[in-house]
Amino acid sequence: MRELDAIIAKYNSLKKTETECVLATVVHVDGSSYRREGARMLIDEYGNITGAISGGCLEGDALRKALHALHQQKNKLVTYDTSDEEDAIIGAQLGCNGIIQVLFEPLDYRDGFNPCELLKKTLNQKNPLAIVVRFNLNKLKEQLGTKLIISGDSEIYGRKSEKEVFNHILDQANLALKNRTNQFAEFLVGEDTHYIFTEVYLPPVKLIIVGAGNDAQILVQQADLLGWDVVVTDGRPTHANKERFTSSCQIIVSKPEETLNNIEVDDHSFFVLMSHNYNYDLAVLKLLLKEKTIPYIGILGPLKKYQRMLKNLEEEGLDLNRKILNKVYAPVGLEIGAETPAEIGLSILAEIQSILTGKPASPLREKSAPIHERRNNQFKAVRI
Repeated sequence: MRELDAIIAKYNSLKKTETECVLATVVHVDGSSYRREGARMLIDEYGNITGAISGGCLEGDALRKALHALHQQKNKLVTYDTSDEEDAIIGAQLGCNGIIQVLFEPLDYRDGFNPCELLKKTLNQKNPLAIVVRFNLNKLKEQLGTKLIISGDSEIYGRKSEKEVFNHILDQANLALKNRTNQFAEFLVGEDTHYIFTEVYLPPVKLIIVGAGNDAQILVQQADLLGWDVVVTDGRPTHANKERFTSSCQIIVSKPEETLNNIEVDDHSFFVLMSHNYNYDLAVLKLLLKEKTIPYIGILGPLKKYQRMLKNLEEEGLDLNRKILNKVYAPVGLEIGAETPAEIGLSILAEIQSILTGKPASPLREKSAPIHERRNNQFKAVRI
């Protein structure tokens, strides 16, 4: 389960018992931080926490700030300066050297547009969304908070602001969705400045595992920890069943040529062929190579197996141009010396993560720049 899904599930539980709670959101980071913008945690009136806004160093103080906001029933913006080494609570212990803005929002269960009610729109969402959070670096000003969810076709959830401001917010949302990157803007309304954090929410990765062997069981467990949506498909009902795969993954028993009949594929669908049956994998590969949106096809096994597959497909007259073959990763996984099924699973998932993020999967110690890129992290001024 992904962190946001866990927060929403906890919110639903607290709502049933009318237990008061606060949502904390990282809305801006200047410098280094363990968690970036969009990190969230839910704090109930008894001090129980779901989610995280740091690696554990801010949570203690954030708990106190959350309960204070809950007592006042008012949104609060708190600044954590982890570069201040004289701060005995935070700075000297963290060593991250960053300034983190955290927004605390008490949740009103009577409000159908409170932040967590809005965030529910992310559940089972198959397309990217823009989450709009408004705040003010002047802590004496009103902190408007999480206000809108906007889809790619400009469907709006939440309360629209004044028309002039809303039009600019919509522009920021469309820009974020187009570039798949968070956006930051400051709106100058007369003498007042409003800060906008527009977060891009991406649906979970869909991992389709072709093959229901023992190694697939482990890969499913690992992917489940990442919060990915997992589908396991195999032609053998003795292998592809809920007794062997007890997580939330979907199980499909299918002939290889019918693999895609019950699977909706898109640019977030990642396939791993590991049936340990050459002809089964070959038949599925033939189907997948015809799907233009699929970004990744991993094939378990030696290079000779893949070369044999290509030869067979060429003999059948299948078009195997470079653009098509670039999305095939065979042998699947990163070279980390993997031997056991768990190690191989780690290798596969790490490779998929690198494809998702466009990163080279090299050691961080070889990177001279900051771990997190700073692009689009500055507020862009928009005068209204």
